[in-house]
This record gives sequence, C-alpha cells and structure tokens, in this order.
Amino acid sequence: MKTVTVELGARTYPIHIEAGLLARAGEFLAPLAKGRRVAIVTDENLSVHLATLQASLTAAGIGSEAIVLAPGEGSKSWATLEMLCNRLLELGVERGDHVVALGGGVMGDLVGFACSILKRGCNFVQIPTSLLAQVDSSVGGKTAINTKAGKNLIGAFHQPVMVLIDPQVLDTLPIRELRAGYAEVVKYGLIDDFAFFEWCEANGAALLGGDIGLREYAIAHSVSAKARIVAADEHETNGIRALLNLGHTFGHALEAETGFSQALIHGEGVAAGCSLAFGFSASKGICPGQDAERVAAHWRDVGLPDGLAAAKIGASGERLVDHMRHDKKMAAGTLPFLLARGIGQTYLDKTVDLADVETFLDAQPR
Repeated sequence: MKTVTVELGARTYPIHIEAGLLARAGEFLAPLAKGRRVAIVTDENLSVHLATLQASLTAAGIGSEAIVLAPGEGSKSWATLEMLCNRLLELGVERGDHVVALGGGVMGDLVGFACSILKRGCNFVQIPTSLLAQVDSSVGGKTAINTKAGKNLIGAFHQPVMVLIDPQVLDTLPIRELRAGYAEVVKYGLIDDFAFFEWCEANGAALLGGDIGLREYAIAHSVSAKARIVAADEHETNGIRALLNLGHTFGHALEAETGFSQALIHGEGVAAGCSLAFGFSASKGICPGQDAERVAAHWRDVGLPDGLAAAKIGASGERLVDHMRHDKKMAAGTLPFLLARGIGQTYLDKTVDLADVETFLDAQPR
C-alpha cells in the first residue's frame, strides 16, 4: 500500500492507494464509524462498487445506508443538494459521523459541499472511482455545485478526513472517462515536473490500456504533487495552488459553450485547455513553439482533444472570452491565467489582456 499524507496541521489526513482496497474499506472506516451507521452517497452507475463497499462494512461490523443519485453534472445542483441534505438529516447524521462519497468528481464535489454545511460541518471520506477523481478532485477539499452562471460557483473548502483509492475500480470505467482523468495526470507534469511529462509520453498508452502498476504509480505521483501544493496554499491565497488550474480557464470556457454537457467532459476540456494555454504562451513569445506542439501531440496520441477543432467548438473568441468573464477567479475585472515558459514551467500571469485572448482564439482552427 502507498500512503500519501496531506499535511494540514490538525486537519492532516491520509490518502491510501492500493489495488483491491475497496474490498478492505471496512478496516479503515471502522475506527472512524465507532459503531455508528455510515451513510454512503453514490450514483446509479456504481451498484457493483456499492455492493463491494457495503459487504466490506458489514464484515467490519458497520451498518450502512446508501443514498443513490443520478449520475452526471446535473446532480451538482441546488435541488440535489437540498434533497441530499434533507436525506442525511433524516438518517440522523451527526457532526461526528462520517459520510462516504463513493464515485467520481461529481459525487465528491456534491457530498463534500453538503457535509461542509450540514450542521455547520460534518466529516466525510472520499472513495473516488474515476481516474480524474483519484488523481485530482478527491484531494484538497474543494467542493461545490454548479449554477446557471457557471461551474463550481457555489461551494466551500472542506477537507475529507481520509481518501481511499483503489486503482482496480478503473477497470469498469469507460475509456472516454479514463482518458479524461488521464488529462489531469499529465497536468502535473506540465505544471512543474518535466520528467513526469516524459514518463507520461512513454507510459500513457499502456496506462490507459490497463497496466495496474502504471496506474498505481501515476495516481501516487499525482496525489503526492497535489498534496504538496495544497499543504502550501490550502485556500488558494498565495498563488501556489492556482497552478493546479492549468488548462481550466480555457477548458471551462469550452465546457460552458457546450452547456457543461457530455459533448465535452471535464478532462477533455482540460486537455484542450492546456493546449490552448501553451499555444497562447507560444503566440506571445513566452513558450517555445515546439513545446506547445509537443503537448498537443501527446493529447492526440492518447485520443484527447488538442484544441478547438478536436473539441468541436466553433464559437467565436468573443463568445468564449465572455464565458471566461464568469470565472470565479475574476478580481477587479482581471482574470489570472496559467501560462507556460515551457513544459514543466507554468506560472500565474495577472496581466493578460482578454482582447489578446480573443484574438488568439479567433485564429485557432475550427
């Protein structure tokens, strides 16, 4: 078993990573449950994993109650949040109890936010079942729901007390979802770890093909990188944690253009967004053009979109920039961008002119 620790003082928590861990989850949850029933929140697509988890809890002498929600971004809504909070209250969840989020990023975001406000804060455990959630969203305490104005605009920082990651559950994940999660793996190399990007170039195809050892390594390396960044800047106040948003400003604009639909799922938006961030950097003479092309080539090699055309986005630069104006990172009319001086050399730039971004986007192939 690999264990990564997120160092946050009194709120420090472990991330355990091991193939087959879901079937042993009861061993780790028993000390937290202290004999009380555990509420599990999951989605309709995860019945097999729910059965494994509940059997593990039963074997450990822990009762459980499952709340099963609809899958997809549509569940990150006011209506579902209200229903979930009411259901948890009906189950008698107390501040000291531990709610389990079993699922991908949607479940983690929704359950984490519900737990942040339920009785002014109760505990939760993340058991992520998608690669994207395993390497990114389950770690760091960002929780939120979506609104008509945009994605993740209503939320809170609320850390889990434990994260349990079982790479074996990825065997049931559709290849499109697996690729989308892989985009977040590569992102860590693009931020500040050129050697890891090279590792991804060499091993990405085999990882996506099912190699469990490569998956374990990529997950552990990714969450170690995120844990380090979160520990240094938990609430994104000094600019360090903002580095994790590489590709997201562009990517969220593309997702918004599709109505946050299945036409372009999050990891695909991140991949295209990273290409655009590197391409924009290259257009400004900040980043070598060959680095921008190398990033785009890797996305193509693994079946991810490398820009607007591959993402099937035909909107004008003006329209996409308008989506960006709704970004929660906007401050005094200025939107910070993650740009790059090269692969593994990402930095935060608060001086980007949105007119330049619009011009760049208009020049991109459709």
